[in-house]
Amino acid sequence: MPVPLFDLKRKNDEIQEAVENAAIRVLRSGKYILGEELEKFEKASAESVGAKHALGVSSGTDALLLALMALGVGPGDEVVTTPFTFASSCTTAVRLGARPVFCDIDPATFNISPGAVSKAVTKATKAVLPVHLFGLCADVKAVAAAAPGLPVIEDAAQAQGATAAGKAAGSMGAIGCFSFYPTKNLGAYGDSGMVTTSDEGLSARMKLIRVHGDSGGYVYERIGANFRMDPLQAAMMAVKLPLMQKWIETKRKAATLYRKLFEEAGLAGREIVLPTEPKGYTHTYALYVIRAKNRDMLKAHLAKNGIGCNVYYPVPMHLEPALKHLGYREGAFPEAEKACKEVLAVPMFAGITDAEVAEVVSCVKGFYGKRP
Repeated sequence: MPVPLFDLKRKNDEIQEAVENAAIRVLRSGKYILGEELEKFEKASAESVGAKHALGVSSGTDALLLALMALGVGPGDEVVTTPFTFASSCTTAVRLGARPVFCDIDPATFNISPGAVSKAVTKATKAVLPVHLFGLCADVKAVAAAAPGLPVIEDAAQAQGATAAGKAAGSMGAIGCFSFYPTKNLGAYGDSGMVTTSDEGLSARMKLIRVHGDSGGYVYERIGANFRMDPLQAAMMAVKLPLMQKWIETKRKAATLYRKLFEEAGLAGREIVLPTEPKGYTHTYALYVIRAKNRDMLKAHLAKNGIGCNVYYPVPMHLEPALKHLGYREGAFPEAEKACKEVLAVPMFAGITDAEVAEVVSCVKGFYGKRP
């Protein structure tokens, strides 16, 4: 039985009519930039995160860029972050003339190591940017303690709905940044993103930057950009937002079943290492990522048998060709480099069935059962 890595259609089907009605409402309104639809979605989003302000933006990448711009990051500045992440977590700093300074990861959580952060901070550090990878929050409290006085930007692109010590992703740092790429916990119908903050000054600054720095009447108070979210996306995602936690719970249920079946198969802790969920944290399993022996061979075996899988991420950012000017070499961050050679995402999406989870585990078991 083939099992896709993602199947967005299942959760979208249950709200298709409501989403279409929302889209038609916007199309008929004649109001296609900013406006009431976006404001309603922003208010609901801020409440769901537990922040005072939320601003819809054009993508998760632009959310990060906007956050860095609002904090005044520029040439000569440094931004401390992780090399085990998607490109925009660090390339946005490069676009502003700043330097990403990488820290190794905690091998259990895949998130940035707070101990490494304390060693990476210098007088040039302007911000610290932990990533809540795969749906599990980084230890923002420990990261902030390791970089006292510095603003923390949460890259929560994969972790909307996740919590740590009762606080939601996007509410723990100075600014939270979200992606609404279609496969995320709250997915748009195209590209969109969001920034959250409880700081009045930062909120006002980001709102200004989002519209080219125009304070009204073509008076440009500062350099900005076009980071606006379309109200069409806002209206459609407003239908989805109340259902997000329900969808997350279906993935958490699937993750529990994965663990049970992998353990019963005698694979957990031997051929594969399962995702961890530290005490006090709520993992959303935006991706279900295992560590696997003979990862590339397993990946080929799964693909051959119709099981969706992918590697997030095959190359740590400090070894990417686009960032070779930073001067990092192989061996600089051994845990991140090791993770890149071992991680594999297997099917996980809202609505995945118990039978599909069992099929994935059976296929993994079959692969390792054939090996000496």
